[in-house]
Amino acid sequence: MKKKIKIIIICAAALVVIGTGLVLLKTLLSSKGTEKVFYTANLETYENVIEISGTVAAAQEQTLQARSAGTVTAVYVKAGDKVKKGDVIIQLDDSEQLYNLEKQEYNMATKKLTASARELRLLETERNSLLQKVEDRKVTATFDGIIADLDVAVGDSLEAKDTVGTLVNIDYLTAEVEVTETDVSKLKIGQTVNFTFPAYGNKTVTGYVTGWPAIGEITSRGATVVKAKLRIDEYPAEILPNFSFTGKIEISPTEQYVVVSRYAIGYENKQPFVVLVKGNEKRSVKVQPYGNEYVKVLEGLEGGEVLLQQSTPKRSGMNRNRPGAGTGGSSKKNSGSSGGGPGGFPGGGFPGRPM
Repeated sequence: MKKKIKIIIICAAALVVIGTGLVLLKTLLSSKGTEKVFYTANLETYENVIEISGTVAAAQEQTLQARSAGTVTAVYVKAGDKVKKGDVIIQLDDSEQLYNLEKQEYNMATKKLTASARELRLLETERNSLLQKVEDRKVTATFDGIIADLDVAVGDSLEAKDTVGTLVNIDYLTAEVEVTETDVSKLKIGQTVNFTFPAYGNKTVTGYVTGWPAIGEITSRGATVVKAKLRIDEYPAEILPNFSFTGKIEISPTEQYVVVSRYAIGYENKQPFVVLVKGNEKRSVKVQPYGNEYVKVLEGLEGGEVLLQQSTPKRSGMNRNRPGAGTGGSSKKNSGSSGGGPGGFPGGGFPGRPM
């Protein structure tokens, strides 16, 4: 009898253990089935641009050169002085030229009554030639500007085409940049150009496109390019002609999108919504497809929000590639400061990560 009772007690204990195990297993399975998955709404910037680099130049630049050989008799300006168009900067000895001109004018006066009309025309032509030789003894400004540098003094002997200085107009700056043949069709007059100069830190200087030639060029690398012309009307004093820059020609205005996995979107009466992890807040949104695995959130989110999963991927090997930001090498898409999710998963949030 005692042996029978002992067997019954052992069986009952075994049943209790098995029952407890089944309850625990059911609890674990239930718990695993309700794991919370979240996704991060990323703020992404879409830039449709042509990247450029080069150096800026003054609006106008004149190399000051002697047009004929001679001795310098006067220097009327110094470096840093402002001059007007037509102002004489340097004077060379012109005594011989003035003598020849005066002699010619005397001859014309004495022959005015006796010479034929044809002979008078010939004398007038000769006079104009002598007058030009007098002008060639001067170095004059061809536009309003500033003397950038000047290296000459009274008594210096110059040869024709000797360079003595530079005159610049810095009312604005210009630049020529190479644009590849595949991007030329995207150019338009007036497009905004953002310049960054090493001499000006990380600050941006704004300019615009003024034009480009109707013919391309082949570079030493064998690439076909067009040299687009750019202009900067307003610029800081830290920027000087010949300073280098990098920049971007804006093909279209920069746009920002909030992008998130489509599995973070739920639907109620065909209206999309999301649930924020913070406060378990349910929020209506407006979305549109953005590739196979993502949606663009047009209204309802600002970026950076952490959202609960609302639907389950049908397959584990879902496409993790973010949709492209545009076509062509001139398009660029950068992620916002919110970044991607753990493990490098684009779009934020690692599917299957428990809360």
